[in-house]
This record gives sequence, C-alpha cells and structure tokens, in this order.
Amino acid sequence: MDGARTTEGMVGGRPIAVAAETAAGSDLLRTTWALAWPVIFTFSIESFVGLCDMLMVGRLGPTAVAGVGVGVQILGAVDTVMFALGTGVLAIVARHVGAGERADAEETLRQSLGAGAAVAVLIMLPVIAWAPALVAAFRVNDAVVVAGTRFLRIVMPAAPASALLFIMVSSLRGAGDTRTPLAIGATVGTVNVVLAYGLIFGRLGLPAVGVAGAAIATGVAFAAGALLGLGLLARGRLVLVLRARPARLRLDVVRRVLRIGYPAAIEHLLMQVGFFLYIVFAAHHGTAAVAAYFIGVRILALSFLPGFGFAAAAATMIGQNLGAGRPDDAERSGRAAVRLALWLMTAAGVVILVAAIFLVPYLVKEIRDGKAELGPLRRLDHGKVTLGPVTPTGFNTTGFQHATTLYAGAQDKNSKNPKSVSQYDVACFQAAQHSSR
Repeated sequence: MDGARTTEGMVGGRPIAVAAETAAGSDLLRTTWALAWPVIFTFSIESFVGLCDMLMVGRLGPTAVAGVGVGVQILGAVDTVMFALGTGVLAIVARHVGAGERADAEETLRQSLGAGAAVAVLIMLPVIAWAPALVAAFRVNDAVVVAGTRFLRIVMPAAPASALLFIMVSSLRGAGDTRTPLAIGATVGTVNVVLAYGLIFGRLGLPAVGVAGAAIATGVAFAAGALLGLGLLARGRLVLVLRARPARLRLDVVRRVLRIGYPAAIEHLLMQVGFFLYIVFAAHHGTAAVAAYFIGVRILALSFLPGFGFAAAAATMIGQNLGAGRPDDAERSGRAAVRLALWLMTAAGVVILVAAIFLVPYLVKEIRDGKAELGPLRRLDHGKVTLGPVTPTGFNTTGFQHATTLYAGAQDKNSKNPKSVSQYDVACFQAAQHSSR
C-alpha cells in the first residue's frame, strides 16, 4: 500500500519539491503544466455544468434564470468560510508533504473536514429560514424572489456535502494529486447534468419540477461527490489517507488553517459584495437585465479557468518547496505559473469575446434588439402572437396602463393588493391586445 502511494504527488517520478529544484526553464514549465491541466479541466467541467444548467433553466424563461442566478450568488457568499478552510488546508497540507510530514497532513485534512461540516450546518439553517429576505435583498421582483427562494431552500441542505467535497479536493491538490479531483469533478458534473435534464423537463422517467429540478440535481451531485471522495480517501490508495479515529477536535490545527486561509476568504467575500451590487443595479432594469447579467457571468467565467488551474499548481509547488526548505525554488515555481496563466488567460479571453455572440442566444430566449420572447408566452394563440417592443422592465408602458385600468383596478401595484398585476399578467394582457388587432 505504501509503495502505491509514494508515486502520488510527484512529477516525473520525483517529489515536486525536488523536481522544482533541479528543473530549469522548460522543465519547470512542464512540471507546472502537469499539475495545472487537471485543475483546469476540473473547473472546465464545473463551468460546462453551469452553462448546461443555465441553458436548461433558460428554457423556463428569464424569471427562472434570474431566480437560480440569485440563489447561486447567495451560495457563493455562503462559501466564504469554505474558501478560508479550503485555501488554508491546501497550503498547510502542501507544506507538510514537502517536509515529509504525511501524518500531519492527514490530521490537517481530518480536522478541516470536521470543522467544515460543522460550520456548513450552522450556516445552512439561517439561510434556509431567511431565504426570502436574502433573495429580496437583490431588489428583484416577487416572481424572482419565489423562484430564488425555492432554489435556495432545496439546495442548501447539501451545503455540508459541498464543504466536505471542497476540503477534500483542496487537500489532495496540496499533496500534489490533481487527477483524483478531476475524476471526482467529472462524476459530480455528470450526475448534475443528467439529473437536471430529467427533473427540469420531465425526461428519463422523472417528474418535471422546473427550477426545483436544478436545485435537486445540484444537491444530489454534491452528495455523490462527497461520498466518492470519502470512499477513495478511506481506501488508502491515494497520496492522503482518511483513517478511522475517535473524533477529537484540535483547535490548534483548525486555527492554523483559518489563519492561513482567511485573507482568501475576505477577498472572496469582497468579490461577492461587488457581484451583489451589480445585480442590484441590473434589477432596476427588470428581470430580463438580471437574467442577461447571469448569462454574461457564466460565459465570462470561462476565461478564468486557466487562472484557477495555475493558482492551484502554484500553491502546491510553492507550499511543498517551502516545506522542504527551498524558498528560492518556491519563488521560481510561482513565476512559472504566472507566465503560463497570463498566456492562456489572454488567449481564452479573446476566444470568449468572439464566441459570446454565438453562445448567448442559446442560453435564454430574451433581450434581442429591444424585443422580448417571454418563453412559453410566444406560443400563445398557437404561435400567432408576437410581443412588441418592451421597456427595460419587460412590458410597454401603454400595455401596463391598460392592464392597470381594465384588469387590475385603480389601486397602486403592490404585493398586498390582490388585484395588482404581475409581469406575467401584463404580458398576457398585451398578447391578447396584439392578437385582437
């Protein structure tokens, strides 16, 4: 068993720290690439799964896209603590492995898994309870609040599984094994896409539950990935082994992990605050603008993939070299990763800039030359209805005025007025007006 494990976390048959010490120029770039490409493919799978989810949810209309997008944004903020644990555990495991302290690396993994699961449960409960208020804070309309709340309350129970998965993957990367996380990521992605397809549209013998289907698929995929990761670590054939021991919290280990990882968590949280402000600004222009924002972010995220891969490679190589007492080699490794990331991210940005115009129409049937196709509404009257020009809020002013006076009464539109109109009501009213002409 030990012999099988000694080759993991190595490049070219040598430990990463030694490889970086003796490598020069192109050899160091190859070492960096050998670590980075599985991470790039792993994040590529995640981005592809996100695009597939958005493609399928987009068939349900802009309200569904906006609701799921807001829910995912809240999940990103919730992951802030997991970023602290994941970043800290990667750095510390890398240091221990570089120093030959494998038992300490495995103990760091165990303690981080326990802390991550406990923190995830503590965060999960208030998010589920206050989901409507959290979604409404993005200043979206009532329909988006309903969709986002439903998505969030279904997917949040999978937060502990997501935390375990993130920490396990980070630990393995820190130990130099970036291919096992790739296999786990491929499994998670496959489960997610297949289940989402079946549950959103009612295919594969599954019920059609719309937005809830996307949430269920995400939760089940996280759970499957966590179970697979735990099983592989317990078998003892990876670079790290998760041994069955009595549960004992070691605050010194957890504090060290958080002390290393909290700057990354703060950075992540600040980014989420920025995203939140963007969404609030977009919400002033209606659901269509919010949906368009989330579509654009999904596409933009593809350009980040090389950066994620080389960041993980750099963290592993720097950590292991520092653990082995070679700070100069750690610096060389980091510079090599930055060079490769710069080249590939520039190329990815150019490709996505050109390809975006072809990708967007497949993601949502909305926002095109100032006109809207509101999903199933365009099929009203056996496909004869075509909605006219719309304002940023999703309907024309004249139609809304008629709907207010002829359909909803003279009271102001608000959630407490049972006669107040929704965006869907106005769209239907306009469709009727157009079809009668």
